[in-house]
Amino acid sequence: MRKTSLRLRPLFLALSLAGFALASTAASAADKLRLAIQSTGTFAWELAIVRAYGLDKEANLDFETTELSTTEAGKIALVGGGADMILSDWLWVARERSLGTALVYYPHSTALGAVMAKGPAATWKASDFVGKKLGVAGGSLDKSWLMLQAWALKQKVDLKTQATLAFAAPPLLAEKLSQGELDAALEFWTFAARLEAKGFARVVDMAAVERDLGAKGPVVVTGYVFNESFGAKNGPLLQRFFTMMTKAKRLIADNDEAFAKIAPMTGVSDPATLAILRQYYRQGIPTRSLAEEFADAEAIYNVLATVGGRQLVGDATQLDPGLFFHPAPESGSK
Repeated sequence: MRKTSLRLRPLFLALSLAGFALASTAASAADKLRLAIQSTGTFAWELAIVRAYGLDKEANLDFETTELSTTEAGKIALVGGGADMILSDWLWVARERSLGTALVYYPHSTALGAVMAKGPAATWKASDFVGKKLGVAGGSLDKSWLMLQAWALKQKVDLKTQATLAFAAPPLLAEKLSQGELDAALEFWTFAARLEAKGFARVVDMAAVERDLGAKGPVVVTGYVFNESFGAKNGPLLQRFFTMMTKAKRLIADNDEAFAKIAPMTGVSDPATLAILRQYYRQGIPTRSLAEEFADAEAIYNVLATVGGRQLVGDATQLDPGLFFHPAPESGSK
């Protein structure tokens, strides 16, 4: 009996090692995704929550993240093959598709900024901008700025000629507005939240501008962007990724413990400002179908193409129907 036991011992050892190897292989078989992110952006917040709550393991996903200082660097990384996915806006994706780069887009956030001004929380008309000094974040082809122009033109006001414009980075505009050097500033949502906490008012809400220009709901602003070929090959992976990111968003929006984890990443320490920032974030979580999102993006695109012209959209006078990515499980849904 003892001899038999000794003979079987190597077999048991071999089986144990084989089992260990199989377990190790299974543990390391998570699908990998290379992400290019901005360390202070909402994408980074969400990924921090993903890791903190083990949502990546639950989704069997593994991330390789590259932190970049600007959105332009992310675009270069994606187009150059240095990343599988970035966060960007659909207008850029539409232009890239018109130029022959097969990128696709999936909604991430509808959070949009506002025109901020000092004083009572009264809604401005386009005529209120006449003769005023207006700061604009994002540059002359920024989507919000073009929409604001279109909104004003409907009211017979040309902001480019009837207001004094100052294009600058959001932090500088916020400083100039606080110092009284500007009458109003069109700011990104994170800076609008900071200004609101300091007593400034949202005199023109860009979500209201979208509706005035033909949108039926909050139009998606930022989205996950990747190559069409990558999407075709990795449908199940991407579906798990989107589901995972939605869980992370809901934790940030609804779970105080989760929000406390990412609060230091926002660059804000004041509780009142953090509360407003969180409210803006919560309101920006997409809730509509891809068909509804595309319909409103198309309505806004038609307006932007008219205002921005070829410099903005190139030869693409209509929004490409293939712009939005449809994960396989949703292929039969609207």
